[in-house]
Order: sequence, then structure tokens, then C-alpha cells
Amino acid sequence: MEDNDSWDSLSQFTLAEVLEMENSYKAKGDETLSEEFCKKLATNFSSSSNRLGKSTVTWQQVQHFFQEKQMEKQTEQDPSAMALDLFVDLSDANSSKPLEIMHQRKGTAEDLKELSFEARSSKDYAWYDVETFLNYRVLYNGELEVRVRFSGFAKAEDEWVNVENAVRERSIPLEPSECDLVKIGDLVLCYLDREQFQLYCDAHVVDIQRQSHDAKSCTCVFVVCYDHDYSEENVTLERLCRRPIT
Repeated sequence: MEDNDSWDSLSQFTLAEVLEMENSYKAKGDETLSEEFCKKLATNFSSSSNRLGKSTVTWQQVQHFFQEKQMEKQTEQDPSAMALDLFVDLSDANSSKPLEIMHQRKGTAEDLKELSFEARSSKDYAWYDVETFLNYRVLYNGELEVRVRFSGFAKAEDEWVNVENAVRERSIPLEPSECDLVKIGDLVLCYLDREQFQLYCDAHVVDIQRQSHDAKSCTCVFVVCYDHDYSEENVTLERLCRRPIT
């Protein structure tokens, strides 16, 4: 799989502009991230004769280029530690619930490493365990994204995911004695078993057929409605994971 993020960024600029920004970053480093510097550079680019027939360059596009250069440099140094530190540092400046939970429950990057996370892939809407947080970026609308490596998958499957709605503390498998914890209306992570694929997807419990059983084996039947396609299915407790209590 080819990573299109860098290509999308570079395609906004001419070769001459890219070379000038590369040289500027080498000479000035993080100073190039300032709004004043980016505005000046964007104005120069937009008024250049090389821009005839092309769209004007915004200072945000220029700043985004330098932000990516900065992230590339930091990732080479210590990607996992850098991403975790930023995850915690940005928690105070963002209102997203996942970050608030991480900050309240752990507080430091060192403690954060003890937590396990899962992230939702944009390819199949399924949740996968996170092996490593590689990087981060702030979008033009202020939303935070992190680049994750999924546990058991190669580098080619790394993805940018939205922190607000696609990163969370790992779901917890249920023991037979814990079936009473599942209530109608609960959000659960359900193992979707199909002939072509097997995925863990979000679902809501719409009905429960309680059965008498011992603590070693649950015979209850749970009717779930999958969030991604609204299909319903009867499943056993073994296919359900509950969300951590926050």
C-alpha cells in the first residue's frame, strides 16, 4: 500500500517552491512554523510568475508542509516516545474524550505506555489493537490525528486515525460470570464472523435472552445491531467485549 499523505501535500506546490521550502527548513528549522514566516512565503509563491494558471498558496498549506518536515525529523529520533508525549501534552488543549480519559487516568507518557489501545481502521470500520503510536498531526479544522501501527500488521498497513472517534482504550473480553454486566442499549465490541472475513466491530445490544447457567459457561443469547451496516445478529457472550468503565 502506498502512503499518499506526502504526495497530497507536495502536489500543492511547484518543484521550485518545494526546493525553496526544503532549503528554508534546513536553514531555519522550527522558525519556519511561525504564522508570519508562512504568510510571507505563501505571498511570494502566489505572486510568482510560476503560479500563472495555478491556484494561490495559503499560509496554512505552507505551515502544513513545515509541520510534516518537523514530524519526519522527530519520528526518526524516537517515534513511539514522541507520539506518546504529544498525546499527553495535547490532552489539555483538546476537548476530545479519549484524550481526557488518558490524561485523567495516567497523566504522563511513561504511565500511558502501560495502557492498551485500539483504533478503528477507515478501510473496514473494524477495531484493531494498537502496537505503536508513530506520529501525530493537527488538521486545518483543529482535529487531532495520530498515525498508528496495528498489532500484527506490517508498516504498509499504518494509518492516520482521528483521535476523537477512532482511538480508545482497549475493549475487555467478558467472562461467563460477567454476562449480567451487559445491558440492552450497551455499546459492545462484537466479533463479526463471516465466510470472507472476521472482524471486531462496534455494535449495540438490542435484546438479551437470559438463561440460567453456572459461572463457567454462559448460555445467554445477545441480539446485537452492528453500527456500520445496522444488521442484526444473535451472538453468544464469547463474541462480545465490553467497554472499560470510565
